[in-house]
Amino acid sequence: MKSFLITPPENANIEGEIILNGSKSIANRALIIRALTEGGFEIDNLSNADDTAVLDRLLNSKDTVLDAGAGGTTFRFLTAYLSTCEGREVVLTGTKRMQERPIKLLVNALRELGAEINYENIEGFPPLRIKGKKLKGGKIAIPAGTSSQYISALLLIAPILEDGMQLELVGDVVSLPYILMTINLMKYFGATVTFSDNIIDVKPSKYQSQPFFVEADWSAASYYYAIAMLANHAKITLKGLSQDSVQGDAQIANILSPWVSSSFDAQTVTLINNQNVSVETFSFDFLECPDLAQTVIVALAAKHINSDFRGLKTLLIKETDRVAALNNELSKYGASLQGNVEENYWKLDVSQFSAHREPIPSIATYEDHRMAMSFAPLALVSNQILIEEPNVVTKSYPKFWEDLKKLGFSIEEV
Repeated sequence: MKSFLITPPENANIEGEIILNGSKSIANRALIIRALTEGGFEIDNLSNADDTAVLDRLLNSKDTVLDAGAGGTTFRFLTAYLSTCEGREVVLTGTKRMQERPIKLLVNALRELGAEINYENIEGFPPLRIKGKKLKGGKIAIPAGTSSQYISALLLIAPILEDGMQLELVGDVVSLPYILMTINLMKYFGATVTFSDNIIDVKPSKYQSQPFFVEADWSAASYYYAIAMLANHAKITLKGLSQDSVQGDAQIANILSPWVSSSFDAQTVTLINNQNVSVETFSFDFLECPDLAQTVIVALAAKHINSDFRGLKTLLIKETDRVAALNNELSKYGASLQGNVEENYWKLDVSQFSAHREPIPSIATYEDHRMAMSFAPLALVSNQILIEEPNVVTKSYPKFWEDLKKLGFSIEEV
């Protein structure tokens, strides 16, 4: 098994500049819209993430079996898109883990719109057999507390439906910024969308072709906020980010503001860590930005800050059960993350946390890119950390390890 031994620079002092890759979330939405737009359009700064590359390739493939790999967004967006491809029949599949991730809510919603989708193996789970056809559209309702990706998948195809779509979101809305991102991109390309009282109304229309630039990835930026938070001294400049981003993960600047200050200037943000900050407890609801949870929770553990959280329920059905994975790996340092799924409430206990362990704990990554990247900053307080299967980062941030080296980290394959 391949592992990386991560060693921080001397005295844990971090200075440098990073040019971030394009946002995977924005790029994947733009690719679906382009596929639905007559004549297509140019996309500049397209993300180099595996998920985006796979989606781009599959949208241009004529194969009858399409493998979306481990990409949840890729699979869900393609499920909706392929339902609209008149006269085409495909089987859409993915990795073993993808075949364990539920898809029934999205399939049921698409069936209500007129889609013809059947399960190849287990009811409610991939792979799917999809027969594309012209969909009528109309009024549907979907539980909003499971995954915003279902909602975005539906919205992206809504303008081309005969009657458009009136989508009612039932219950608490998870990851609202991702839904707003989808709506903003749809409007940019000419769609007529209104969102009021948990009902999203999309009028039938055609997407309009125009050039598009993908802004840098705030999810990737979050790891540098954790690095700045845990360093003795930090000054990190991140290129390609804006303060008024449509990305929900831009919230990292506010979440970690007690420890890291953010200075914005023309598509650039400079992170400087705040010295001598004393915070004993911390609370946060990740309902709108669950992809930040792993990064923040590991950083809080490293700072010995007992914390409590809400909004982690969707993490149980990601690339892995991220809550269980966090608890497993943090336990190697004496911390624990325990909670109640029904109450959507968890507590981080760091009373027994110790960064220095012998032998050096080996961090399992569970085929989850965010496990690798969220634990890497822990090297700043533990002096060294072992990350198993480090290539999982290619799912969203292929240059992550190269960029860490730019900041002075030593990375040795063992």
